[in-house]
Amino acid sequence: MKLQSGMWQKLLPFLSLIGLFVFLSVASPYFLTTTNLASVVRQTAVINIMALGMTLVIVSGGIDLSVGAILAFSGVAGTMAMASGQPMWIGVLAGLLCGTGWGLLNGVLTTAMRIPPFIVTLGTLGIARGVTLILSDGLPVTGLPQELAYLGEGTIFGIPFVLLVLLLTAGLVHVLLDKTKLGRYTYAIGSNVQAAVYAGIPVKTYTVAVYAISGALCGLASMIEASRLMTGQPTAGQGYELQVIAAVVIGGGSLTGGEGSVVGTLIGAFIMGLLANGSDLLGINPYLQQAIIGAIIILAVALDEARKRRFVR
Repeated sequence: MKLQSGMWQKLLPFLSLIGLFVFLSVASPYFLTTTNLASVVRQTAVINIMALGMTLVIVSGGIDLSVGAILAFSGVAGTMAMASGQPMWIGVLAGLLCGTGWGLLNGVLTTAMRIPPFIVTLGTLGIARGVTLILSDGLPVTGLPQELAYLGEGTIFGIPFVLLVLLLTAGLVHVLLDKTKLGRYTYAIGSNVQAAVYAGIPVKTYTVAVYAISGALCGLASMIEASRLMTGQPTAGQGYELQVIAAVVIGGGSLTGGEGSVVGTLIGAFIMGLLANGSDLLGINPYLQQAIIGAIIILAVALDEARKRRFVR
């Protein structure tokens, strides 16, 4: 009975995605079109990639509230490099390095100072957002090379290029979680950090690594965001942390750590994307989306806690 309950909960996000897809296909004649579906992929790519990094963090038992601010800082830094005349690849590399740097800072502060990650990342959220506004004077960065647009809007044989980037990134994170020592240790740390310490796992090292990878993926997402807007927006990413955490939780990740998967996170992120797209197509108030996201997070966590209580009994 417990096995059936656990299997049902794992299938629920996938069944919800299918149900939502079918509903929108019937409810709106504009949903099931190549143009709209490609738009959904492009719109959700940024959240998807950030959510892959958040999956690692949540599996390890942590949380990162600074992902939206990291995206803004990395995007501004990368686009400023391009606007100053540097080649596009230098700007993209700058964005990746800045994201990685903020992730490292989050990991080091969490482990070395033994501050809860909620507090650390809440603090770095404010710092990163403030520094971004100072660097840019609160103004968008313009004058970017036209080839940057290909990253977010280009196609290969009719397939959005950003979808290929997302699938490659998801594949790498999946291998990292399921096939490497870092992945095994991440699950172990999230399941029981004290047991991981007694088992000889270098908890601090792997925790820092997890936050650094999450930061790097925020840097990658920032370049995709910049390529779609063709500007570096210092206010980008506001509220993204809620969407990213929701994607992981909807996909079966546990906020207490030790559970989560790449496939589940992708499903969760696409559910969020379809909700947003469907709301636009059906004329639903966009402000209602935030309320829906919050309600879904509470429901997903409640289901997870109920499952754990049944398992304990």
